[in-house]
Amino acid sequence: MAKDHGPSIKDDAKYEALRREGVSKQKAARIANTPDAGERGGKAKDYEDRSKQELYEKAKQVGIPGRSKMTKSQLIHALRNN
Repeated sequence: MAKDHGPSIKDDAKYEALRREGVSKQKAARIANTPDAGERGGKAKDYEDRSKQELYEKAKQVGIPGRSKMTKSQLIHALRNN
């Protein structure tokens, strides 16, 4: 049974599995708290094919700080590395 990580983690089992794979705590928490994570099946558009506004909204959803002043390429970098 997965350890209870408190109310800040919605899917404890997914969080623990990601941490075992070496994913950072922040990224594991973000993925574990995304209701439809893992259900898209790789069908999402590449970041380069999205508009800056779409990237901004995704950055807002995952809580990337400073996103309002970022360029499109900076948003892509932040989304990939955060």
